[in-house]
Amino acid sequence: MTRWLFAVLLAACPVWAQVELNPPRSPSVITVDVNVVNVLCTVRDRKGAFVKDLQKTDFQMREDGKPQEIRYFSREVDTPLTVALMLDVSGSVANILGIEKAAAGRFFDEVLRPTDKALFVGFAQTTAVWQDLTGSKQELSSALDAAGPFVRTPTSEFQPRGGTLLYDAVSLVASQKLARLPGRKTMVIITDGLDNGSLVTVEDAMKAAQQADAVVYAIHYEDQGYSDRYAGAGETALRHIAEPTGGRTFHVSASLPLEAIFDIIREEMRSQYAIGFTSTNTAKDGSYRRLELKTTRSGLKTQAREGYYAPR
Repeated sequence: MTRWLFAVLLAACPVWAQVELNPPRSPSVITVDVNVVNVLCTVRDRKGAFVKDLQKTDFQMREDGKPQEIRYFSREVDTPLTVALMLDVSGSVANILGIEKAAAGRFFDEVLRPTDKALFVGFAQTTAVWQDLTGSKQELSSALDAAGPFVRTPTSEFQPRGGTLLYDAVSLVASQKLARLPGRKTMVIITDGLDNGSLVTVEDAMKAAQQADAVVYAIHYEDQGYSDRYAGAGETALRHIAEPTGGRTFHVSASLPLEAIFDIIREEMRSQYAIGFTSTNTAKDGSYRRLELKTTRSGLKTQAREGYYAPR
């Protein structure tokens, strides 16, 4: 089995280091029923405004076309949140890194509440945890200040692969940082969406996020001055990762700047419902099961994960 390796960023100019990433463990971790399928969703009206006053009886859940009884229901406005912010620092986006860092700092400052936690990850030829899970805005701010393009030194022990290991980074963070954590989990990825050299596929990355019960928000941000050759090419891959998890993909433009996208994500995360059910299909076969969540009120549109993988 492939041993996943993370590089640790040291000071402003990082030195590649071989470090095995272990999933976080905490004595406060809550034991949950592994048979419960958890679904986070948002609901909008015809005008696109969030609907925040729904009850359990306003929802209907189906799995592979079969009705499921909703056992758990809550509004997630104040429920603790874990955010993994992932920043592409490859050469194709290096010139817009400063804009990304400034917007990310504002996002952390406005989104995180005392009970929330976040981690900050950079990726290019490898994946670096710039700040591990913390509730400290100061630690996150310091990590953002120090973040920059990866620099390889002559003493590097770890020889990185490819140019931008986007799919590897998503899979690593989902499976090794978020999967064992309880509660709401969100991945926010800022990248041009172009992968070069990952060991896993885009399908694997999406599957890892789904198995971690993480909602992915992908922000497609290109440096227009870098190259027109691949303009827009990465957005399709980002949609494939984000939308099946119940998340969304945004494209940064003059009419929708990065700061505005972060505002949309922030409001969406604070407008979620949490829905839980125990599947009537008790087979532990690892199969993919499609979900369909609807409201009984007319004119409303739900946004939720499209399915999940059954345990084995």
